[in-house]
Amino acid sequence: MSGQHFKGHEVSCCIKYSIFGFNILFWLLGMALVGIGLWAWSEKGVLSNISSITDLGGLDPVWLFMVVGGVMFILGFAGCIGALRENTFLLKFFSVFLGIIFFLELTTGVLAFVFKDWIKDQLNLFINNNIRAYRDDIDLQNLIDFTQEYWECCGAFGADDWNLNIYFNCTDGNPSREKCGVPFSCCTKDPAEDVINTQCGYDIRAKPDSEQKDYINVKGCVPQFEKWLQDNLTLVAGIFIGVALLQIFGICLAQNLVSDIEAVQASWVSLPLSMRLPPHSNKKASTYFS
Repeated sequence: MSGQHFKGHEVSCCIKYSIFGFNILFWLLGMALVGIGLWAWSEKGVLSNISSITDLGGLDPVWLFMVVGGVMFILGFAGCIGALRENTFLLKFFSVFLGIIFFLELTTGVLAFVFKDWIKDQLNLFINNNIRAYRDDIDLQNLIDFTQEYWECCGAFGADDWNLNIYFNCTDGNPSREKCGVPFSCCTKDPAEDVINTQCGYDIRAKPDSEQKDYINVKGCVPQFEKWLQDNLTLVAGIFIGVALLQIFGICLAQNLVSDIEAVQASWVSLPLSMRLPPHSNKKASTYFS
């Protein structure tokens, strides 16, 4: 047996450190998003009164940071530590978790295409619920203003949707100065103005419909979003395909690494006992691994 060399399976360093490098960035980014979310909740006093998380009638945008950051943190941790420590349990968890996310994305895309009208109704309901809570949360308010400015729209299907908000509705009993108005983000932009006029939407819906279009964007955000999707279909499809390919690539890398680790473990178990000893503790074993 003297001078015989043992050649067994090896773990690919390229795959191992590719998974490690990619996931440590993912892990750090996830921690940053969760940290931003916790900071935002702390500034709004939510952490001192946890029950207030469910009090908001609309969407709290901080949830986006917390959920996305949490998923990225869990995935990054499993992939990073699993690759570095060659832990098959964490690597399998990483693959399954990533596969579930991919399946959910694929299912959502198919359902959105098949049930377009239902999705449109749900989007309308979602926007109207957030219109009701417009003044209840500053982050939600900023999100709605950004959406209306970016897509040059007002309300879900038109400016009259702002009747759902207690500050903007046109009822006789409304004492608000914003009665029969819309947020400034509905107003058409004047390139000559350097400072935003936050009162540009006051009393605008008291005017005839033919005059409103001179001051505000009268199209709703749902049809404007549909138009944006149609105009940018190639870009949106490219992003989805790119993300899907990255996920499939990550799953394949993780599975290859698991196979390598299991092959090394199997070959190690099949060795004679003397060859499993450290070289410095057995002179004969050192000849096999030299």
